Amino acid sequence: MSLFQIKDLAVQFGGIKAVDGVSFEVEKGSIFTIIGPNGAGKTTIFNLVSRINDPTAGSIHFEGRDITRVAANQVASLGIARTFQNIELFDNANVMQNILVGCHVHVGTSLLSEILRLPSFTQREIESRKNVEKIIDFLGLDAYRDSTVGSLPYGLRKMVELGRALAVSPKLLLLDEPSSGLNVEETDNIGSWIRDIRDVLGVTILMVEHDMRLVSAVSDRVLALNYGKLLAIGTAAQVQRDPAVISAYLGN
Repeated sequence: MSLFQIKDLAVQFGGIKAVDGVSFEVEKGSIFTIIGPNGAGKTTIFNLVSRINDPTAGSIHFEGRDITRVAANQVASLGIARTFQNIELFDNANVMQNILVGCHVHVGTSLLSEILRLPSFTQREIESRKNVEKIIDFLGLDAYRDSTVGSLPYGLRKMVELGRALAVSPKLLLLDEPSSGLNVEETDNIGSWIRDIRDVLGVTILMVEHDMRLVSAVSDRVLALNYGKLLAIGTAAQVQRDPAVISAYLGN
């Protein structure tokens, strides 16, 4: 069953068509990966889904609902979370505090109740912290719970950002180049976490990735882009054998 669908999506910046009539579906419970050379339009698609940019044409559907014009601050509440290629964390806060930020979308209390610390707010805070503790345990971050994020090595900071996205309790998780900046061992580890997020937590994953070793290891379906256009779609092996994909990466 399709959880997420893009139909004829396009966006143009001046005279440049960053995404040009792309269509695809992501099945519930799958790992779907978008690949392509630099400038292919991969992250632009994520920005359109996140509502950072508005599409020029086409539509975006989630759980059967057209979310093409949903406000950016409402996307997380729909059940869509995202990580970024460049880590965006609060370096002076600890791991627990950074992951707690992801729970904000579920607070559901008024500003007055927060100021007065009414029982409804206190109860919600307790529930959020319990949820974060589960995420910390799931990702193996127990030893770093109280560590300042700015003091952690890059690979661990990547895991904290992943934890913050999971705190949204997403149905669809957008991973923007999760292996970026990681060594081979760390990339293998992130691949294991990606599979566990799908298999254990039941989260559907839409990923942008450049490491074809990781793509082949975790992806159910792969879509290749170049200059904003869809080149091929299928399994990782099928896409890597496609002549148009080979040409885009290696040239004629």
